[in-house]
Amino acid sequence: MIKGLAITPPVIGRISIGRLVCKNDKWLPEKDDSFTLTTQIKNKGEWLLHPLHQKLSEAAPNQKIRAIPVRMLFNDTDLNLRAEYSAFDRQTGRPLCVGDGEKARRVSAAGGTEEQPCAGPQFCPYAREHGCKLYGRLNVQVDGQGDELGSFIFRTTGYNSVRTLAARLQYFQALSGGNTRYLPLLLKLRAKTTTLSYQTPVYYVDLTLREGAELATTISQAKDAAESDLEAGLGMIELEHTARQLLQNGQFEDSEEEIPLVMEEFYPDGPVHDDKTAVFTHQIASEQPIQQRRKTTLTPKLGKQANTTN
Repeated sequence: MIKGLAITPPVIGRISIGRLVCKNDKWLPEKDDSFTLTTQIKNKGEWLLHPLHQKLSEAAPNQKIRAIPVRMLFNDTDLNLRAEYSAFDRQTGRPLCVGDGEKARRVSAAGGTEEQPCAGPQFCPYAREHGCKLYGRLNVQVDGQGDELGSFIFRTTGYNSVRTLAARLQYFQALSGGNTRYLPLLLKLRAKTTTLSYQTPVYYVDLTLREGAELATTISQAKDAAESDLEAGLGMIELEHTARQLLQNGQFEDSEEEIPLVMEEFYPDGPVHDDKTAVFTHQIASEQPIQQRRKTTLTPKLGKQANTTN
């Protein structure tokens, strides 16, 4: 196998909060109070909607997708959700530094990579200079997608989304005895207010059981499904071992083809400023509050939910 190329889970579509809009002749992401499922094809600057988007929106109130029925591709949380502190070159989109809060891989002046201590965006001068953010990638399988090894990817730089998803996945993995892949779940949109959002709602992503499902029953059914796959000869342990090796085959996960997607998520609002507030601004960039002039009936409902679940 060729070295230096990280092999990521196969992607057949994207999940985002909101959509792209054209402002001043530039296509920029606009945060919204619903999910959008797209293909990997653009037409006239816009991502084409995935057929599952229409199916889900038709069944949703007001055609706003706020919950997506999903399953995980793996049992291991770290394979389903990869979260790192990341800094990218603003001009080329190539990764400059990726760390886990202890150690980081950073591009050196000579063009190679070197290991550096990682203090996180708040305490690292290099991070403040280059707009380092928490960057998460979640791979899920949406009900009805057909491809049993394909996945939809949700990219986010939102602290609330990454923290909530990581907690939920770890809990599900522990409670199910390592059978997370077999749990029928819902990817849900929630809202909360924070001091950084100036007390206006910010939207983030959560992961729960399906509506009406009981935890004990769901876990029992997941155990039975895992045993059935094992009897059928499906090697989940081998699959996850292979997936880890493929991810570790390269220094950085994002390829040159994914540069436009990274730039959309990381730098939607203009240049990075080297000041004390830049770090915090970038950490919540993908969870920007909806402008106050835009009113929706969902705001009080989601806000109430957020207060009761956090």
